This record gives sequence, C-alpha cells and structure tokens, in this order.
Amino acid sequence: MDSTEVMVSPDPTTRQVPDRLEALVDALRALLGDGAVSTDLSARERASVDGAPMSPILAAQLPLGLADIVVFVKDPATVPEIIALAVGHGIPITPRGKGTGNYGQAIPLHGGVVLDLSRASRILEVGDGFITAEAGATLIAMEKAARKTGQQLWMYPSTTGSSIGGFLAGGSGGTGSIAHGSNDSGFVVALDVVHGWTDPQLISVEGERASGYVHAYGVTGIILRATVKLEPAQEWSSLYASFDTFAEALPAVRDLGRSSPSPRLVSADVPFVANVLPSDPEGIPSDRASLRAIVDPDAVDAASALIESHGGRVEVVRPGFRGSVKLSMLSYNHPTYHLQKSDPDRYFHLEVGGEALFDRIDDVHAVFPGSMLHIEAAHTVPIGMLNALYESPEQVAAGITRLQEIGVGVHSPHQYYVDYKVDSARALAAVNDPAGLLNPGKLVT
Repeated sequence: MDSTEVMVSPDPTTRQVPDRLEALVDALRALLGDGAVSTDLSARERASVDGAPMSPILAAQLPLGLADIVVFVKDPATVPEIIALAVGHGIPITPRGKGTGNYGQAIPLHGGVVLDLSRASRILEVGDGFITAEAGATLIAMEKAARKTGQQLWMYPSTTGSSIGGFLAGGSGGTGSIAHGSNDSGFVVALDVVHGWTDPQLISVEGERASGYVHAYGVTGIILRATVKLEPAQEWSSLYASFDTFAEALPAVRDLGRSSPSPRLVSADVPFVANVLPSDPEGIPSDRASLRAIVDPDAVDAASALIESHGGRVEVVRPGFRGSVKLSMLSYNHPTYHLQKSDPDRYFHLEVGGEALFDRIDDVHAVFPGSMLHIEAAHTVPIGMLNALYESPEQVAAGITRLQEIGVGVHSPHQYYVDYKVDSARALAAVNDPAGLLNPGKLVT
C-alpha cells in the first residue's frame, strides 16, 4: 500500500437517519443531563479536529468528519450505558481526550458521537510503583502526584498536557523513553475498558491483554482508566548545548543517549530549526545546532565533558523539575510545530529511525529539498522527525522509498488508520466491536 494513501472502512452508518440521532440525543440527555450532551455546531466542530493539520496531506482533505453529538464524560461509570445507547441506535462512537494527537485518530470520520473524556480526570491511587487515573487525567498532573510520594512516571509525552487515555490509545513515547522504550514496553500495568457491545460492562485487563488497546485509537475498546508504572523519583537538570554544525552534534547525541545513568531526554536540531524554537538566547543561541538534554545532576559534569569533547559548548544548565518539563516541550513533534508555525503551508515531516540518522546524515538530508532532521536519543535506535519542503503526496511516497533504501526506518504520519499490530487489532475489534461502531474508518479492511 502507498504510504500516503488513506484507506477507510466502509461506512457502517449509511442508513443513519435524523430520527435515530434525535432519539439518541433524548436518551443521552435523560441519562446525563442537558449540560453533558451538545449538538451545538461550534461544540461539534471543536470536538472533530485534532493535530491533523500538521500533515499537509491530511490538511488538504479537511474536514474529514463532523460529530453529530458531543458527550462530555465526568464519571467513567456512565460510559457503558452511553455505549449501550449508541450501539442500540446504530450510531458510531469516537473517543477523544485533549485532541493533541496529530494523525487524525480523534476525528469522527462518520459522524455520530464524540465521547469527550477530558473531564474524567481524577487521579485515583498512587501506590508503590504504580499510579491509577481516569482517561482524562493529564500526564503532568500524574507526574506531580507521583512526585509527592517520591516517585515519577516511567515516561510522559512531549506534550505534557496530553491525557493518559489519549497517550496510550494514540501516542508512543517521550521523556523517559531512553530508559524505558515506548508506552507498550511494560509501561501499562492494567486498563479499565469498555467494548462496543449491546450490553457493555467495564472490563479490567492486565499485562499482555492490555496491550491490545495501546496504539489502537479506540477501535478495540475505549480506555476509561489506566494503571501505569512509576519508579523512584530523581532530581533532574536541563542542559543546553550548541555546536557549529549539526554533524558535530550527532556523535554527542549518540554518546549521551548511551551514557549511564540514562538521561531522561536528549534532543538536537539543525541551526535553522533551532532558530524557530521559542526565544531563549541564553540556552539556544542563534545560527548554531542545538542539543538539549535532561540529565541526573550528578552526571552534568560528565555530560558537559562529553559535549565539549565533540566540539560543542555548554550554554546553560538549569536545575529542577519545572525546567525539565519546559525542555520536554522542545522535543519530538514540537520543533516541527514551531517550524510549520514560522512558515505555514511550506513544510511536512516524517517519523524516522535507525543508526543511519547518525551514520548517513548527508544522505538522509539529500532525500528531500530543504531537509532538516530533529533527532532524539532512544531506547534502542535513534528516532527523529525529518522536516522538509512539501511538494506533493507523490514526493513523500518516493522519498520514503529512498530513505528505506539507505537504512532509515520510516513511519508516515500522513494517515489516520491503525498501523500498529493491525492483524491483532482487527481480530480483537471483531470480538469487541461486532457492529463496527467504535471509531469507524480507522481500521483498514
């Protein structure tokens, strides 16, 4: 399949009629109250967008779908009855958190109900090595709660205001991934989920059973509560360094990422991208490649010496947790966001990985006009966002092939269907969503 081709499942709602929607609205309001159910156009439009405009390919297709009804959930215990009503009326249900995903996974392709879980945000328990929270709880709130008990999350995404349900259902990794990998590498202890059955119940799944709901966009079941792993809290320092060239920074990224104790984050950008990041003359000087790392305070001297050995200079070291959160917001997709904001409708990006990012950077940059790599040290191989000038979907597809030929792993963010463990997702969805009403259009048929 062409990596830029958008494929959607057949619409299971082709017989949907206004009377059916009106009946569902009445039933939902009787269950939840008028304030929890909206058919207002502005509310429906807000609930039907996410980060898809970051992709010029998806942006050209917007709007991809519009909710008919928005349901604001405060108590996850009400969700099984909400699902039962929607399934009984044959209406699709698309779960939504903060809308920070950038692949269109939260867009209701076939209308119906958008289930907004962002208000179900209670942190329920912080135990020894774990934390349990409702799907709408933000990762930053969970990290702060864990730190009050002398613990910290294994990882959190670069957008720290993302919700835990969205991070698990649509995200991947982030700050902490150098030590722990992606969010499906043992991070999840247990999930409370609900399926698309006529009489759904809240079901608890643990361990390997829980993995079927990670990266599945809600098509295998909707995550309502999550228990994820904690570890003993550490103090962190945010180290900002710069280099004359990006090529000089790359060996430092590799060596820092492999150092011990593991940094919580190591990122680097070419000078052009560094120039469009939020202004920070002390930490990110103009016209120089930028390297940023979150390291153990006891490792600052060794990290500084390593950077200097590769020709870099340490600009500033900022102690404390708050500074590390700020630095996290300059990682992963955020440099792409700032690049696109600086010159709209000009750039696109691909998610890339592999040692070729270190060893063949000139070949990588030669694939697309104006290529600029943002790189992250990672658990096994480096990952990054390759930003370039956008011409056409055909250009993107051809470039993916060339990148793969030189040993670069590529994931295209220019689609909105499930592309992780697809066969397993299909099999699980067939059991958990027999009517095909959970986020329809997101499974390739």
